[in-house]
Formats: sequence, structure tokens, C-alpha cells
Amino acid sequence: MNPKIKDTSFGSITVGEQVYHHDVLIRLDGQVRKRKKKLSKAIYGTSHVISLEEAQHIHQEGADTLIIGSGQYGMVELSDEATEFFAQKNCPVELLPTPEALEVWNQTDGAVIAVFHVTC
Repeated sequence: MNPKIKDTSFGSITVGEQVYHHDVLIRLDGQVRKRKKKLSKAIYGTSHVISLEEAQHIHQEGADTLIIGSGQYGMVELSDEATEFFAQKNCPVELLPTPEALEVWNQTDGAVIAVFHVTC
């Protein structure tokens, strides 16, 4: 069962009863982990472009969908290589600003993983 996301604002996201002040990755088992954005930052100089390396870290076998909260203002995007990687894994990606993405997350059941960027 996916943990419910209660709220987000610039710099934070509340998953269940826990407030996080960093980007998060939610796994298939509902565990919340810190996003490893340095995997993308090392290549692009920013965490606003998700690299192939980060995509490989995000993906889990058995995931039917990936939801990406692209920030409060929608600044995060997938690199072409990451887009192709998820297509090859038959894992559709829903890329939306974080406030919209959390609504989709809260309404989605099944084998879903997610990444939420909490700033820009």
C-alpha cells in the first residue's frame, strides 16, 4: 500500500506523518528514501535533469508506473537517455509539478514508484 502524501510546500513534503526537507524516492514497498540526486548532478551540474544513472537507481523491477514530482514550479525533467530507459522497461512515467503529482500518487494503486523534488 502506498503511503499517503499529506502536503508539500517549497522545501518540504509530508509523507504519512513524516515531514521531509529533501527530495524523496518512494519504493514499491512504501519505504521513503532520500533521492540520490548527486547521480544526475555529477553529469549535468544540476539535479533538474534526471540522468540515466539516476533512472537506473530509481527503477525497480515490477514497477508499473513512475510518478515524478518535478518540483513546485515543474523544473525537473528526464534526460533523453532516462526517457528511453523507462520506455525499455515498460514503465510509463507521469511527470507533473509536485503539488499535482502528489494528488496522482494518492489516487493510484498498484506497483507504483515515485520521486518528488521539493524545491523549484
